[in-house]
This record gives sequence, structure tokens and C-alpha cells, in this order.
Amino acid sequence: MRRSRAFIPTSKEAPSDAALPSHVFLARAGFITQVAAGLYNYLPLAKRVIKKIENVINEEMTKVGAQEVELSFVTPADLWAESGRIEKFGKELLRFKDRKGNLFVLGPTHEEMMVDLVRNRVTSYKNLPLNLYQIKTKFRDEARPRFGLMRGREFIMKDGYSFHATTEDLDREFDAMEAAYKRILTRLGLDYRVVEADSGAIGGSGSKELMVLADSGEDTIAVCSKCEYGANIEAAKRKARKNIPEAPEANFNKFQTPDVKTIDELGEFFKVDPYYTVKCVAKRVIYEDESEIVLFFVRGCDNLQEVKALNATDALDIVDVTEEELREIGLEPGFIGPLDQDKAKHVIDVDLKNAQNLICGANEQDYHFVGVDLGIISDVAYFEDIAEVNEGDICPVCGEGELSFTKGIEVGHIFKLGTTYSAALKAEFLDENGKAQPFIMGTYGMGVSRLVAAVIEQHHDDNGCKWTKATAPYMVNIMISNIKDEAQVELGEKLYRELQELGVEVMLDDRKERFGFKMKDAELIGFPYTVIIGKELANGAVQIYDRASTVKTTVAADDILNAIMEKVK
Repeated sequence: MRRSRAFIPTSKEAPSDAALPSHVFLARAGFITQVAAGLYNYLPLAKRVIKKIENVINEEMTKVGAQEVELSFVTPADLWAESGRIEKFGKELLRFKDRKGNLFVLGPTHEEMMVDLVRNRVTSYKNLPLNLYQIKTKFRDEARPRFGLMRGREFIMKDGYSFHATTEDLDREFDAMEAAYKRILTRLGLDYRVVEADSGAIGGSGSKELMVLADSGEDTIAVCSKCEYGANIEAAKRKARKNIPEAPEANFNKFQTPDVKTIDELGEFFKVDPYYTVKCVAKRVIYEDESEIVLFFVRGCDNLQEVKALNATDALDIVDVTEEELREIGLEPGFIGPLDQDKAKHVIDVDLKNAQNLICGANEQDYHFVGVDLGIISDVAYFEDIAEVNEGDICPVCGEGELSFTKGIEVGHIFKLGTTYSAALKAEFLDENGKAQPFIMGTYGMGVSRLVAAVIEQHHDDNGCKWTKATAPYMVNIMISNIKDEAQVELGEKLYRELQELGVEVMLDDRKERFGFKMKDAELIGFPYTVIIGKELANGAVQIYDRASTVKTTVAADDILNAIMEKVK
């Protein structure tokens, strides 16, 4: 492509709402333009990147036997009603009626549609397993779309669904898809982690996320220092502590603690490690038709993980509760403990089960219990993993490494759905005994447009994009410094033709612009290699600018073709 004919409207100005590097540089470099909040046009450069990512995905899906389909973007709302998700999904599900009054939704995900495609068409275990996928535009009516392609309302996604006769076969497919997704990200040149995750609104179990590591990532992930374990902070677990502080010695008693309400104050008052104190976090949990106050208890050195808490109560949402609301049901804020279980539902972290030598609230103003043994309520209390892991906790897999936190961008998510959707939609097959069974399902999503942004979040500098070789819109940019210099033009045109003949994706910058302007454009767009044909040509030399390293290498003009081919291999 000749730069003089290419539609690449670069700009010095970034969008006023652009906060992330990917949003800034993709807009400035002429990859995307905003239509409305969370809606973007993809310009020619972006389309080339997207197609490259899609090609890698298609190739890896072919290797594992997945077949590509394309489902309707518009989905009958009746299917979402069948699955029970039409209300659960909330306002992010855009609903509308056609001229006949029929209700439809714009698909943010396509579980219902894919199940409907397969039910009554695959009827025997002999036709299983089956893995179908699509790469398609989705729509989710985000309340606060932001960060460019990272959180738009409209986005391109690869979503796949597998159908099985047994859980063992689902496990096999799940592992095969995880391996395929890892190959995709490796081929795209990305540094990533596969982490355990919460299933969220999709449902199911065996949930894993593929996270591209980047400081700008929205998700916090816990990673092990010695093995490959990683988990979203919402799902991270830990091994039992090795180094336990010395326990305080006290018989069970009620102790006056005037104005001691916080864990720090409690630890200071009794001169004990917060490990031996009990923290209460009161929340109101929202169910479909009602709500209630629930008291969550963790060790004083821990924090409540709200997604874990939400899952432990099977609620739809969890919100803060006021001190007035607590007093209305007979609880004293700042002094709530787990021994009185009559006033509100309790959920206690598993790390406190049978714990001894504790200090906790006495459910009375200015009083705490000391010498508490929670073993006395182990048979009646509800224990669940609700604590957030801390940096320095021990890895639950290898049992040796310490956990640390890093930031990640979720670009893929895979689930073992089981029969969640097939049972709800009555999608069944006949097993070996001729008995009807619901399909056992898996689902595998990957954000294509989000991957475009993720590449730049991980690969950029202050001057612009640094595309990886697998994602670059053009591999080589030939820059003629002075378009009036016949020798420069002749060499540029010759190299342009030769690279095209060798199958290299090449841009020829033949614009009548200053060298500095062209160079800034080349860095902003992020071509992996720019051949600079300038004044040094008079001495038989040109330069190759490596965008990843920002190093310029001088090469003899006669050797430039071989030199650039060595780099693009």
C-alpha cells in the first residue's frame, strides 16, 4: 500500500476521554474513530489487525476440530426467558420490539442461540462431541463504557460452545481448548497468565480466565512465585498459613473495651496480632424477590472478598448496610461477633473454623469476648471461603511459592457449563441405553477487539504503538525521506516491489512531507520495521529502524533486501 493513497488519518490530539495508552494511540494513529459512547468504527489499519488475530484463532480452532458457524446477532427474547437469564443479566441486555411487537435482544453472548441451533438436530451420543464457534460482533449496554476498545458497548468476540455425552469428555475438551487459547496468545506475542476465575452471569464451573499482563489492567490477579498458579483476586485461594503468630493466653471472658471499634484499635488494646481477632463485615444481600442483612466474619488480618461473599449467599447483588439498619435488628456496630447467631444470617470464613484463642465482638457496646473457641459453633455455623488472599500467602498448588499481585487484562474466559443451559432449554440426546440426557456443555470466549487494545497496552512507548510481528497491520514501512530525490525514490520503489513479490506486507511512504513528520507517524502507527532511505544513500547506505527496540541500524543499500528479510522471518 502506498501511504499517499492510504486512509490513515493520524492526529496529534487524543480523545478527551482517553485514559489508557491503547485508546490514545489507536485513535491518534488512525485505527479507530468513536461514533458514540462505547461505539467505534474500525479503519483499514484496525481491520488488518483484527483479521490477523481472527486468522490465528481460526487456525488453532481447526487444529482442535472446532467448526465455525455464524449466528444471528438479533436473538428472540423467548430463548433468554427459557434459560432464565433475561432478568438475571440486567440492564446490560438491550431489548427491543420489532414492528409486530415481538421482543428481541442484541446478543452479548450466544449460549441460548447455540443450544437452540443444536437441539433437535443432534439427537444421539454417536454425534458427540461437537464444538461450534463464531467470531461476531456483540453488544452489551455498559452503564459506563470507557477505555476505548477495552470496555465498549459493541465488541468483536470469538465465542465457542462444546457439547458432550460425559463429564470426562468435557474435561478433555476443556483442557484442549485451554491449550489452544494459550497457543493463540503465544503466537500473538503476548505475555499472559491462565488464572482461576469466578463464572459470573454465565454460570457453570471450572472457570478460567486468560489474562494479558499489563499495568493498566482492570483485574487484579494473584500469581505464584514458584509455579504457574494464577487466579483472579475474586477466586484466588491460599494454603494454610505456615508462620502463625504466637497465640494470646486467656480464658473465655467478656472484657470491657471502651471506644475500641476497629481491628487496629483492638489489636493495640490487647497487644495481639490481628490474626487472632475476628472482623465483621455487615452487608445487605439482594435476592430476586427480597433482601436481608448478612454478617460476614473473617480474621482481622484479612479482608472480605465480595464476589466470594456473593457466591456464598447465592444472591444477585451485595450492598452496604447502615449503622441504623444494624441497630434496628439489635446489633451494635463495631462490636458484632459470631457467637450470637439469632439476629442475622452469619457466613464465617473457613480459616476460622475451629479457630481458638480469638478476640471478637460481644454484641454489646464497649465489650469484646476474649479466649473464644469457634469450635463450639462449628456444627451450627455456615463456613465458606470468603476471605481475599493477601500478598505473601502461600500458593495452594505448589505449597511453596508466595502469592503476589499483578494487573491483567481479561482477553479469554472458558467455563465448564455442565447442563445449565441444555437442561433449561430441554436440549437432549439419547445415550447408549436410549435414555434422553441433557447435553453436557463447555463454553470458550475470546475478545478479538479487546485483544487489539491488549497488544498495545503491553507493547507501546511514549511515541506510540509497538505491534508484535503477528499483529502488525504492515510488517515493513519504507520511508522515502525526500520525494524529490530520484535515487531515493528509485530505491524505495524497487524495494517496495521486491518485498511485495516475496509476500511481505509493506507500506511505501511516498508522501511529500518532512522527514520528522513521517518518522513520528511511523512510530505512532508502530510498524515493526521502517527502512529509512535518506541522505546516507549518497554514501551507499540506508537505515532500518526496529520499533520494538527503537534501535537504528545502518545497512548497505545493496544489502537492504536481504537484511530486512532476515528480520521479518
